[in-house]
Amino acid sequence: MPAMSLDSEVTLVMTANRIQVGQVWRKLDSQENFLVTRLYTEALTTFAILRPAGNENASMLRIKVENGAVGQVLPGFSMEQDSDSF
Repeated sequence: MPAMSLDSEVTLVMTANRIQVGQVWRKLDSQENFLVTRLYTEALTTFAILRPAGNENASMLRIKVENGAVGQVLPGFSMEQDSDSF
């Protein structure tokens, strides 16, 4: 395996492990895509606000962000696309 600089390794880990505004997540039971529109912390708990992708007038979901073995996750959702915003 080729040697990587420390900066490269940190970027890879942060990209894979952090939920960010603008990411698209797929709801597992309905296969519907949702856009992360906001993240906030309340009483030491992080929440994500999601809205259905392509439907600005739909009601939004508030989902508690959980810390899993590989980083932050949204229960009942899977990551649909990677974010390159770092």
